[in-house]
Amino acid sequence: MKLNIVPARAGARWVKSGIHTFFKQPLALAGLFFMFMAAMTIATLLPLLGSALALALLPAATLGLMAATQEATKGKFPTPLILVSAFRAGKQRMRAMLTLGGLYALGFLLVMGITALFDGGSFARMYLLGAQISRDTMAEPGFQTAMWIGMALYLPLSLMFWHAPALVHWHGVPPVKALFFSFEACMRNFGAYTVFGLAWVGVFVLAGIVMAAIAALLDSPQLAAAAMVPVALIMATMFFTSIFFTFKDSFVSEADDPVVEA
Repeated sequence: MKLNIVPARAGARWVKSGIHTFFKQPLALAGLFFMFMAAMTIATLLPLLGSALALALLPAATLGLMAATQEATKGKFPTPLILVSAFRAGKQRMRAMLTLGGLYALGFLLVMGITALFDGGSFARMYLLGAQISRDTMAEPGFQTAMWIGMALYLPLSLMFWHAPALVHWHGVPPVKALFFSFEACMRNFGAYTVFGLAWVGVFVLAGIVMAAIAALLDSPQLAAAAMVPVALIMATMFFTSIFFTFKDSFVSEADDPVVEA
């Protein structure tokens, strides 16, 4: 396995590939993403350690969606069982994925803990527990500072875990090394990932404009509100589908085969 340097324009290609692949298996991929979100939500409802458990399962669940995308690129129908691919690749890979999940949960909770130093934990409670926060609280300088610091600290954490699940699962890279390689790949291909992010912002904004235009033409805000949830689900599914292509282009094996079979 080696790092592959790609031009900045690859970021736009990743977005296009994600959207194109989604439409190959729209019902399957959207359904799997819904199951992924439902599982994360149910995990957070568990007392005491629910939020930490959901965070720990996130890398494995993300890998499952990437595996589903791989199946869709081959014209296959990804079944729900593929979401647990990370736990069906042998004990060694499963332990490595669980270790990765634990590191992610620890890192995320550390970020939230740092933000609590600035606002007494309001931002962390809102993000982790879904606590209701008043507009006055959100407008307070402490809350604003906590929010921006949280975003700034989460960015490098996100880059470290962007490719780590796939590196652990498909290439057998140890968890700590996978974090390093993931971060390096994102930084070395910074231009492509910047274009990727900006392109998705543009897609989401365009979708919002289209929805607003349809609501205005039909003079039905209720219809727009009702359509918002399925449209958001589809857009989020497309985004997660495109993550597979960022990995596929960023790493190649010595045999020039970017992904081995699960």
